[in-house]
Amino acid sequence: MKRLFVAVAAFALAAGIASAQDMSAAVETFNMGAQTLESNKTEALAQFKSALTQFEACAADEAADMIAQCKKIIPQTMVSIAKEQINESKYDEALETLKEATGVAEGYGQEEIAAEAKELVPTAYVRKGAALMKAKDFVNAAAAFKGAVALTPEDGQTQLLYGQALMQAGDNDTAVTALEAAAANGKEDQAKKLLSNLFLKEGMALVKANKSAEAITALEKANSYGESANAYKLIASANTKLGKSKAAIEAYKKYLEVDPNAKDAADVMFTIAATAQKAGDKATAIEYYKKLSGNAKYAAQATQQLGALQK
Repeated sequence: MKRLFVAVAAFALAAGIASAQDMSAAVETFNMGAQTLESNKTEALAQFKSALTQFEACAADEAADMIAQCKKIIPQTMVSIAKEQINESKYDEALETLKEATGVAEGYGQEEIAAEAKELVPTAYVRKGAALMKAKDFVNAAAAFKGAVALTPEDGQTQLLYGQALMQAGDNDTAVTALEAAAANGKEDQAKKLLSNLFLKEGMALVKANKSAEAITALEKANSYGESANAYKLIASANTKLGKSKAAIEAYKKYLEVDPNAKDAADVMFTIAATAQKAGDKATAIEYYKKLSGNAKYAAQATQQLGALQK
């Protein structure tokens, strides 16, 4: 019986020595990771993961603190790697790393680290989108900004960038939705300026295509976001083609209100006068011919027409 006790004691001592050795090896692996962290985060991460596996194989009471440290430093290191990837323009890799970091952090109960990883995802998408915009890859830029918008729909700046990319990609309908969202979230001035320009360009294309009625709709939409002298002039021209003299005159008047110092102001005033005269609007014709009485280019014609109208 005595021999049995001795054998059991020897086994316990050996197990204790083995456990101590395992713990020492795990600590050494962890320390190697800590030393490598500044120079090579990827290698350090692998060492921390290995250390965690080793600690988990040790006695629970002895390794508990080190296991907790590993479960904090592993997702922290992953987030740090993702930040470097973003700075190195490795956006897709960063997104994958952040996804993994979020899952690991949540699995380890590290909610603050998981939250930090999640907050970086929109940043990675925006940085990717900006790089693609610079490269004039507007379709993929829009896709990248869409990823950010899905996560931060109330971020007006991201919506603005998304709208700009969509405009460049030719997806005006979706661009309008994005820009209106930007306007509703703190970027009203910038968004409305872009929306006005979007519909102005659309109106110009419709004018060239001789789709006057559709052009007027688009151009009026442009002015609803921000008055444009050019839009009013195009509306006037489109109305003239449609035989709507009164509407054309009103649009020309608005053109001069928005840009009273326009280089072609005299030309427009003469057009108003002539259009009104032709339409039988004698009062408007006289008013605008009088405005041209001192104009070098139109004084003679204006005087002649006034003479005829005032008989």
